Amino acid sequence: MDKKELAQFLRHRREALRPRDVGLVEGPRRRTQGLRREEVAQLAGMSTDYYARLEQQRAPQPSVQIAAALARALRLTLDERDHLFVLIGHNAPARFHRSEHVSPTLLRVLDRLDDSPALVQTDLLDTLAMNPLAVALLGDQTRPHSQLRSSGGTPITGLASSGYYRWFMDPAERLVYPEEVHEHHGRAHAARLRAALTSGSDTPRAARILAELQEHSPEFVRYWELQEVAQSYDDCKTILHPELGRIDVDAQLLFTENRAQTLVVLTTRPGTESHSKLELLSVIGHQQLTP
Repeated sequence: MDKKELAQFLRHRREALRPRDVGLVEGPRRRTQGLRREEVAQLAGMSTDYYARLEQQRAPQPSVQIAAALARALRLTLDERDHLFVLIGHNAPARFHRSEHVSPTLLRVLDRLDDSPALVQTDLLDTLAMNPLAVALLGDQTRPHSQLRSSGGTPITGLASSGYYRWFMDPAERLVYPEEVHEHHGRAHAARLRAALTSGSDTPRAARILAELQEHSPEFVRYWELQEVAQSYDDCKTILHPELGRIDVDAQLLFTENRAQTLVVLTTRPGTESHSKLELLSVIGHQQLTP
């Protein structure tokens, strides 16, 4: 770990960003050049004290997870992310396999969306980032449901971070959709997994997901035997919110060049009950409507 170079790199990248670049409000009396340390810490999900010690060359070596969070918070390119990992003393993640590093382009768009639920997903349906309204509507999909968590309460990674895997292995994953569309979603997931198996960003991982589902989910096997193949995303769906009930949304998609990651923006049609519910949700966020 090169503490001196790491500190200089972090400080330079932090000072090169403005609050609006990461979806934050820039106050009129702001004196700090670029982002404040506490803002980077907030974006990375770590304590301000720990981040400050990194810039002061006093912190112990960050974990791989913290390194990835820093790269995401500072909106680093892949080259910059790899450089950060080397400074910290880790091997850089493989570029063409599944990565926790969100495309900076998609992340910049996500940061500017505050009136529509939006999330970034991989072609294996790993949710990498969500805006607050998406979390309020769908729950935090970056943290799989409790049945697939480790005993210590930390969200399990690996296969369980894939929405394809969770749909067939975790019953709680289906609570957000009406029961009458479960078969449609199941078939769509099987068809998209088949496409990812041959032309996706991480075909070995897709093969591992396939093997697990074939062994443990008879429902998946039924859909898999239909030999359906698709790369398309459901452009219209109904979400079941625990307090607001059914909300009909349309999905608009923005892909990275290699289609390994997708920004999904969910919208409602103006003048509909669903639109009113989404407007209400944007105000109340995670607050409970009922005791």
